[in-house]
Amino acid sequence: MEPIIEIQNVSKCYRTKDGDVQALRDINLTIGKGEIYGIIGMSGAGKSTLVRCLNLLEKPTEGKVLIEGENLGGLKERELRKRRRDIAMIFQHFNLLMQKNVLDNVAFPLVSAGVSRSKAKKRAKELLEIVGLTEKEKAYPVQLSGGQKQRVAIARALAVNPKILLCDEATSALDPQTTKSILELLKRINEQYGITIVIITHEMAVVRQICTHVGIIGHGELVESGTVLEIFSHPATKEAKDLILKEDAHGTYVSKGQEVERLRSTNCIRIVFSENSSFEPVIANMVIKFGVPVNILRADTKNVCGMARGEMILGLPEDEQTAKQMKEYLREKGLAVEEVEDYVG
Repeated sequence: MEPIIEIQNVSKCYRTKDGDVQALRDINLTIGKGEIYGIIGMSGAGKSTLVRCLNLLEKPTEGKVLIEGENLGGLKERELRKRRRDIAMIFQHFNLLMQKNVLDNVAFPLVSAGVSRSKAKKRAKELLEIVGLTEKEKAYPVQLSGGQKQRVAIARALAVNPKILLCDEATSALDPQTTKSILELLKRINEQYGITIVIITHEMAVVRQICTHVGIIGHGELVESGTVLEIFSHPATKEAKDLILKEDAHGTYVSKGQEVERLRSTNCIRIVFSENSSFEPVIANMVIKFGVPVNILRADTKNVCGMARGEMILGLPEDEQTAKQMKEYLREKGLAVEEVEDYVG
């Protein structure tokens, strides 16, 4: 896929009175045109700093950010302002103008760019129809729900016909049902208008629902990247595993020596069912074949890129030879099998 965003060896260091803080370290990432790309990490990982580097609201200490092959760092201030029109942004707290009604909020960037007020309002009405808020054009932000405010923010971001939409924790302040509707709106915008969307989030559920690709940030570094399906099925790093299991309140990976008060299970695996393997009672057949029970510590079905994917955490027998044979059996049946060092449930 043709790249639209290229991040090359980007580092960002903040100087404080207590010393330097390294927010990003040598990030390399390519985002294809028309993708919905998720950048995910725990709080403080550096993901919000990274997204602000994409439009140079934060200037990298080192490295380059290229948009359609053009190095933003090499542009003069006037050229950069013009280029930023291609890169819209929405935020967690909406950033609406409280003294203006919905229609004027959406029209504001057009009026600021020199478009006549009548043309700006005509375009704003079209955008409100796209986001499903035609009936709210005369309302003020204080009269809107959180989901409605974010829809207004999305309409305003689309006003200048951007090529890229950056979403910095755009659903973090919303309830689950509203989050789902906002993500569905973003997906529809991506499909209908071909806008590349970059979503910054700390929630794997957001990435699963809407993104095609994902990059995982940990301590300022890009620790893992790939398709959402690949990483959901075969997470390679502890950061990815933690984020996947963080969705479920009943279980988490723990490091050796960590003090916990819940039941610890060792010799555990995480399995993910493919489309082919989901029609066979694989676990029941395995128990019959080996004559040894296994503990199902967790079972769930998740929507990954529009496909239902079942996953389980299994506690295998302590006998290493039997456990090894069971893992081989599961792989032969087409399941993704991932070792889990410890699981607390």
